Amino acid sequence: MSIKVALVNDDEVVVRGLDSMLRNYGEHVEVVELNASTPVSAGVDVALYDTFGMGQGNGPTVAALVANPRVSKVAVYTWNFQPWLARDTLTQGVQGYLSKSLKASDLVDALLLVHSGRVVCSPDPGRRPIVGGDWPGREEGLTAREAEVLSMITMGMSNQEIAERTFLSLNSIKSYIRSCYRKIDVDSRTKAVLWGVAHGLRPDRLRIAGSQAQPSVQEEAEPELTA
Repeated sequence: MSIKVALVNDDEVVVRGLDSMLRNYGEHVEVVELNASTPVSAGVDVALYDTFGMGQGNGPTVAALVANPRVSKVAVYTWNFQPWLARDTLTQGVQGYLSKSLKASDLVDALLLVHSGRVVCSPDPGRRPIVGGDWPGREEGLTAREAEVLSMITMGMSNQEIAERTFLSLNSIKSYIRSCYRKIDVDSRTKAVLWGVAHGLRPDRLRIAGSQAQPSVQEEAEPELTA
């Protein structure tokens, strides 16, 4: 059995990494849409929402996916396993709360179970590393969490806004920022934003269908960079 899956995230590197992760399981999973800053437009069996830089699974984007008549089931792909957040997300109508520590084969099995009508919640992975997928800045040594924080800085968010979106403490955000700055060799927020823009840490401007990126009809104006 093959199910149709839409990968939902604003970052091209993230969705392409997930696409690559699932590519060897084509007999079970057909990636029919990679969504970049656009809603799911074709009928899919499961929309897999990657939380990287997007907000958690109990937010309005996931609620819109659940309400979308073109989407049969919704699964959230995350490393945030605070018990209250997992419960809150599942009560929104999400049927999969899946860990980024899952191997590709286990992720596929979970998606098939979600498609069958089962509610699937991965065990808390603790400190186990992310296994599959990709993220901007990985080759430069950034961890997935550091890259996520840096992507939000690049989008112009304050430390407080980042903390609210990730459900991390303000002190944790500051710690991630310091480690980011050391790894990318910058000493200010403005320089970090410039580095992020140069390395793809910004919302994608492309509509991606299948595995081929198609330019949008009209590019959005780039925001003016501020400190």
